[in-house]
Amino acid sequence: MQSWNIPQRIKKSALAMLVLSALSAGVANAAEENVAYKTHPEAKKFIASMASKHGFDKAQLQQIFSGAEKKQDIIDAMKRPAEKVLEWKDYRRIFLTDQRIAGGKVFMKENKDALLRAEAQYGVPAQVITAIIGVETLYGRHKGRYRVIDALSTLAFDYPPRSKFFRSELEQYLLLGREQGFDVMSLTGSYAGAMGYGQFIPSSYRSYAVDFNDDKIADILTDKTDAIGSVANYLARHGWRQGEGVAMQVEMQKAPPASLLPKKQKPAQSVDKLKKAGVPVPESLDDKTRARLMALEAESGKEYWLGLQNFYVITRYNHSDLYAMAVFQLSEAIRNDDSSNTDGPADATGA
Repeated sequence: MQSWNIPQRIKKSALAMLVLSALSAGVANAAEENVAYKTHPEAKKFIASMASKHGFDKAQLQQIFSGAEKKQDIIDAMKRPAEKVLEWKDYRRIFLTDQRIAGGKVFMKENKDALLRAEAQYGVPAQVITAIIGVETLYGRHKGRYRVIDALSTLAFDYPPRSKFFRSELEQYLLLGREQGFDVMSLTGSYAGAMGYGQFIPSSYRSYAVDFNDDKIADILTDKTDAIGSVANYLARHGWRQGEGVAMQVEMQKAPPASLLPKKQKPAQSVDKLKKAGVPVPESLDDKTRARLMALEAESGKEYWLGLQNFYVITRYNHSDLYAMAVFQLSEAIRNDDSSNTDGPADATGA
């Protein structure tokens, strides 16, 4: 606690007492905001569960949670994710920039061998792997500023809407730390506890991270090669179809009925059905192909896109159409030789 130097002549005055009272209240409020989780009722239950279920030492866990702090700004951030408050026209400005496109080209050049090997092994195009890392962390420049233990503890114990999910992620994080030998008190990541170049949450880290450089450890925190292989593995495991497209824009003469714009992200409409409903589907798509018609709010009005299976796979990384479209269009722009054009890819078929 900070020591406050109050002049002797006013120590006994009423004003001094008010000042001291206010200062004490301020310190108390700050302490409450950054309260450690050792004595939190839900944290106590969690500690007991981890000791019983996984054999963790209670004293060590109590030490960990005596240092973990509640962060109100994490809760505030969870309530306003960009994917839910921005339209596509605003969202794309963040990710379809000259800097991010140029950075993607540099990343591909510097990591050419690893990217080509990942593409060959997992079937995911090098530019898509690159775009994921570009959208997530600007190619590793911004991996997150929050301590992962603070983020996960805050969301597990003080964010009721998703406490069950984040309690599970906190469990996975401690298991990951034990397996990898991490210092769980020092790792930093996003406000949701995602880590590394590709921003894997702990359960994804344990399930999909791979040792892609054969050094006996899957390190997506500091190793680009492992991160590249891990992103490709994630997409492949979620059903990426090698050689198929991602999304394509269609020019609608009039707004389609709501029934043709399903909210469910998995493509369930056959191309044949969409054609019969008046959607100008490119002839290159087989009638039996499953697709999903989407409407996005662009600068010039509504844009209509067909999302295919691979578009859906990208939404498994982040359950947002805006996110998947940003990854797709960034990947196309990176692949395009003209890096100065950020108004959208020249070839939007994703073929």
